[in-house]
Amino acid sequence: MSKIILASKSKVRKKILDDYNILNEVKPSNVDEETVKLSLLKEKASPEIISKNLAELKANKVSNNYNDSLVLGADSVIDLEGELISKPNDRNEALKILKKLNGKKHYLISSVCISKNGSMIWNHTDKAILVMKKMGEDDLKNYLAKISDEALYAYNVYQIEGEGRKLFSSIDGNENTIMGLPIEKIKKYLDNYK
Repeated sequence: MSKIILASKSKVRKKILDDYNILNEVKPSNVDEETVKLSLLKEKASPEIISKNLAELKANKVSNNYNDSLVLGADSVIDLEGELISKPNDRNEALKILKKLNGKKHYLISSVCISKNGSMIWNHTDKAILVMKKMGEDDLKNYLAKISDEALYAYNVYQIEGEGRKLFSSIDGNENTIMGLPIEKIKKYLDNYK
């Protein structure tokens, strides 16, 4: 299997690749995600389109610097009734997001793109459906108090493989997708790549 370059500084995505024995090297894209999101939102792009575009943009940007290498870009967003929910910038914002999601169904969308020589050669988008329990504000604050800053800012507010699982009454989807990397599809593509 080919070695890939991961265009992300996400430790979770790196760990998923490592767990699946996919040789990888980390080269963050440093794409200004917020500017791109705002531009796409002005064009009325759906959360899924935004996720796809960001994954492709990250992969292509890094791919331009590494000829003939496979570069993996990824992006995850939350879609709450068509509204894009991004990662929080601080704990107050995290609490606001949790209050918004409280008692509601939402989609977690993870898009991945593999690029070579600056152009996309493969992409995939996967969705998970999550229903958050109805919780009081104190419960939400207690949850946030148990989560490290690193986990809080890396996992779209909830850490599904840890404390975050307790937030949900229902989870329908692949856990790796929820953590930001639909690895089975990536592995299948890489296994068949010539």
